[in-house]
Amino acid sequence: MSSDSPSISWLETIRSYMDKRLMWVFMLGCSSGFPWVLIGSNMSGWLKDAGLTRAAIGYFGSVFAVYAINFLWAPLVDRVKLPVLHKVLGQRRSWIFLCQSLVLVSTLFIAGVDPSKNLMFTSMLALGIAIASATQDIAIDAYRIDTFPKSQSSKLPQASAMAVIGWWTGYSLPGYVAFINADTIGWNGVYYGMAFIVGILMLFTLLVGEPKTNREALQHQAEARHNKVVHSKVVAWFSVTVIEPFLDFFKRNGVQVAITLLLFVFLFKIGEAFLGRMSITFYKEVGFSNEQIGYYSKLIGWGATIFFTLVGSMFNVKFGIVRGLMIGGIAMAASNLMFAWIAKVGPNEHLFLATILVDNFTTAFSTVAFVSFLTVLTGQAFSATQYALLASLGNFGRTTLASFSGELADYLNDWSLFFVITALMVIPSLIMLYSLRHYFTDLLDKARQRDESADAEQEEATSK
Repeated sequence: MSSDSPSISWLETIRSYMDKRLMWVFMLGCSSGFPWVLIGSNMSGWLKDAGLTRAAIGYFGSVFAVYAINFLWAPLVDRVKLPVLHKVLGQRRSWIFLCQSLVLVSTLFIAGVDPSKNLMFTSMLALGIAIASATQDIAIDAYRIDTFPKSQSSKLPQASAMAVIGWWTGYSLPGYVAFINADTIGWNGVYYGMAFIVGILMLFTLLVGEPKTNREALQHQAEARHNKVVHSKVVAWFSVTVIEPFLDFFKRNGVQVAITLLLFVFLFKIGEAFLGRMSITFYKEVGFSNEQIGYYSKLIGWGATIFFTLVGSMFNVKFGIVRGLMIGGIAMAASNLMFAWIAKVGPNEHLFLATILVDNFTTAFSTVAFVSFLTVLTGQAFSATQYALLASLGNFGRTTLASFSGELADYLNDWSLFFVITALMVIPSLIMLYSLRHYFTDLLDKARQRDESADAEQEEATSK
């Protein structure tokens, strides 16, 4: 398996992280991860303490299905200019800021309810957060892609790493604060504190810089092509917005390879999703306290993720994204067996710590390669829509199918067997990845050459 990254020294690799654009990606990554605390681990802990069943908790998580279909309205994020906000913040930041505002309002409402008595209303608020968050993710991913062109190939794993580190910071640190305070101030008080954090994230959005791209020029070119066929500017705008991003993806890859790529993206994270959805419930049933879960799963897990994500990104910069995907996938599946060990041993803190470290290492390593790979597959003109399509497929297993994780756990009635099955779920995607490894490498090389050629043409046009 050949490397898909040019050879650079380790010192050059480390120095290349000193780029303020990477800090911007980190800040927005925090905003991307935070809503998963609100309607994910925090809500699971609250519902468990409120006496709801495992199956009910699993089904409540079906609000995350929104993340699996956000590509349906992603074209709007690419093309629609929000009144007032667009002039002040630009295309990407205006959408991010709007979505954060909606998350803030919904969080304040949730803080004032009792989910055990108002489960439907709580579910609707959680759905509102999920829709706003899924839309925000479209804009944040597009922001990252627009900031780092593919001609800067070594930057892709770095930007992916900063996005992942930001996501886990926004997910784990507030989650840690929530769980260690839940028993003293109650979950309602926790959610009022979460609303304050949303305000801080909105301030981050105002501080970062809007990326400069030739996206609008490429979109206008596509509109001109469509207008020649349909002879209507309105219909051309609509067809370019809704149809062109998907046509472009299949044209560049070919139908057969494109479908195979989409299947790989869909299958890669299913096992991790089943484990993640039931992890909090598992920790509680095994015998760990809220404080232990907060300390090990959230605080220690956050530190481990940051460290291992940096290590994983350096490996991907040095040796290439394809190798990172293969190694990360194998390690990710193997790490699930650590949870099966806890199920046999019981609430052993030392084993809990070891499991958290191994799980965070493998997850971080594979995620950096996965996000980098998805980035390479996108085009310049419709980065929001195409990345959202790919990320939605990746999220589909993590959301819709993982909603049945509680049912599977109940059916098996054996946590060890449950985690062994989640480890086996990754095998089909690894076989697919290995069979297409040469195509992946060629795809990365072509993307790099295409963007370098486009950059050269743009420089030549500017000089004239």
